[in-house]
Amino acid sequence: MDASRFRVPLRAPLRIPRLAGPVVALSCCLALAAGCSGSGSAAKDEQGGADTAQASAPRAADDLQNGYLTVIKNVLPSVVQIQATSDLGSGVVYDDKGHIVTNAHVVGGEESFQVTTASSEEPLTAKLVFAYPEQDLAVVKLDSVPDGLAPAKFGDSSKVQVGDIVLAMGSPLGLSSSVTEGIVSATGRTVSESQSGGGTGATIPNMIQTSAAINPGNSGGALVDLDSEVIGIPTLAATDPDLGNSAAPGIGFAIPANMVKTVADQIIKDGRVTDSGRAALGIVGRTVVDSAAQAAGVAVVSVESGGAAAKAGLEAGDIIIRLGDTDITTITSLSEALAGDKPGDKTTVTYTRNGAERTADVTLGEQ
Repeated sequence: MDASRFRVPLRAPLRIPRLAGPVVALSCCLALAAGCSGSGSAAKDEQGGADTAQASAPRAADDLQNGYLTVIKNVLPSVVQIQATSDLGSGVVYDDKGHIVTNAHVVGGEESFQVTTASSEEPLTAKLVFAYPEQDLAVVKLDSVPDGLAPAKFGDSSKVQVGDIVLAMGSPLGLSSSVTEGIVSATGRTVSESQSGGGTGATIPNMIQTSAAINPGNSGGALVDLDSEVIGIPTLAATDPDLGNSAAPGIGFAIPANMVKTVADQIIKDGRVTDSGRAALGIVGRTVVDSAAQAAGVAVVSVESGGAAAKAGLEAGDIIIRLGDTDITTITSLSEALAGDKPGDKTTVTYTRNGAERTADVTLGEQ
């Protein structure tokens, strides 16, 4: 990952003009500036400013801490722990009907779960409504809604800015109701999950990057701003290949709240996702390598009847090497290129057939 470099300009050295008068005159001026004047007003103003600054610093710290405590009090009761047969994750209460939104990789292939809420002494039972692995989101519903179940308030993630202070809430390593703190490090990230370690393999666009610690068990919890609004669902942490694919500290990603609301509302209303907003070519593909064993494109294994690729004339056996201006070397790079497009967008697919390079104009379909 590229890191931006910030250059701080050096200030020019302070230059004091040569004085024509005797040194004592300068001493007198310095003495007056330090408080030798008869009125002492300058000294009082300076001291008053220092006192004000010193007094405001702890007040600002107190205000920030009180803000944290308010957010935790408002949101933490809406964050639950979800226990599958062998996996554990988090979820966020979505409404007062008992719907809970979480990650698809938290529910895996299971249908029933144990859910522990902030107010329940014993785990509650819940069933899967629908999982949408393509966006790594899922909704489960409590079999019985306890009194006082508190839905979280989901904010407008399009207003999130780099530098916003955020809190991540969930059950990292099974430690329920845990809170970590950080900032929004970046927005608009496209991230591809690994299928190893329980991931769905999804390529997810527009994710929020945060420095708040996201550990195993945080998945499906809440990324919250200081207005007590959920702005994202923590989903995964970056890994560092140089460290044996262990988690890279301070680099985590959350699915933005606007996408969460779009998917959850459809699942609750229709029992499935009816309008994903995700572009698709309508193929099944696999990565191919060249004679040097380097990834060299995506081979079309099959073409969906009536899909975008079929309408554009692509066939099984074609090898896609470019989408628009983006070179395609792997199935992941193809997914990432499509993540920036919408259904109905027009693009050009460059591919090879029997060794000859060709192009096709494609109107993208929906995943």
